[in-house]
Amino acid sequence: MAKPPSSPSSSGSADSPRTKRDRIVAELRRMIAEGELARGSRIRQDVIAARFKTSITPVREALRLLEAEGMLVSEPHRGVRVADADYERVKTVYLLRRLVEPYAMRRAARRLSPKDLDLAQRLVDDMERVAAEGDRATLNEKNRRFHFLFYDRTGNEGLTEEVALLWQQFPWDVLQVIAHRADEVSQEHRAILKAAQDGDPDALARATEEHLASSFLALARHLTGYEVTDPFEIDND
Repeated sequence: MAKPPSSPSSSGSADSPRTKRDRIVAELRRMIAEGELARGSRIRQDVIAARFKTSITPVREALRLLEAEGMLVSEPHRGVRVADADYERVKTVYLLRRLVEPYAMRRAARRLSPKDLDLAQRLVDDMERVAAEGDRATLNEKNRRFHFLFYDRTGNEGLTEEVALLWQQFPWDVLQVIAHRADEVSQEHRAILKAAQDGDPDALARATEEHLASSFLALARHLTGYEVTDPFEIDND
C-alpha cells in the first residue's frame, strides 16, 4: 500500500537506510518469486550493494528480514543463500491460505463494481495469452493483480495485508515450472471470475478453495515426488 510522501529529513526519505532496505527486500522477493534467483543460489552482499548503489548496511538489514521470513538461509562461513522450498513450510502456508483467502473472497464479493469485474475479465484473458507465449514474469504479475483485485476489496486493510504476507512465503517460482497446470489454472481462474460475475459469495469462496487445493497438491507432488492427500482435511496429516 502506498505511503504518504515524507520530507527529505524524515526516516522515510528516498535516501534513508530504511527505504533502501525496503527496496532491496522488494526486489529480492520479486527475483526469487520469478525464478531469477534460483533456489539454493548464493546471495553476494557486495553485488546487491552495487546493484542498488548503496552501502552494505541496508543490504544486511534486508537479508536479515528475508531470512526471518524463511526466504533466505544463513550458513556459518558460507554466507546467505536462497532457501529451498521446504514441503512442511509450504504445507503450513497453504493451510493458512485455505483458512483466510476464501473468507476474504466472500467479503470481496459484496464490494466488487462492474469496473472491477471488467478488469478481472481482461486479466484472465491476458493471463491465458502470456501463458501461451511463455512469459512467466508477466504471468506472475497479472496473476497477482487478478487475485488482489479481490483481496483489495475486502473492506479490511489488515486482512489484505495478512494475505499479502502469506503470498510472500509461497514458492511461486517452483509452481510456475509445473507445465501441466497451465490449462487447469485457466479453468480455475474462469470459475473464480464466473462466481464473481454471478455475485455469489459462496461459489466464489468454493472456487478459491478448489484453486488453492489444486495448486498445492501439484506443488506437493513436485516437491515430494509422490501424491499427497489434502492436509486441509482434518483427518489427513
